[in-house]
Amino acid sequence: MRKILADIPYSILLALAFFMLLAPFHPMPHAVEKLLMLKNGQLSRPIDIFDLCFHLAPLGLLCLKWRLERGRS
Repeated sequence: MRKILADIPYSILLALAFFMLLAPFHPMPHAVEKLLMLKNGQLSRPIDIFDLCFHLAPLGLLCLKWRLERGRS
């Protein structure tokens, strides 16, 4: 996993994370909508939980890559 993550450039992960956090652009990004649902205690359907994880996954990979490379030096 570390090798695969190390081979992915930061530029790709940044673009993917930015796009997935903001998609769809209109009327409200899914990640924002699902986080508001989570805050209000309305995130109960499995499809909504999956959708939140799906939209936050690239950001998680970006953070993991940064953390692993930061710990290596």
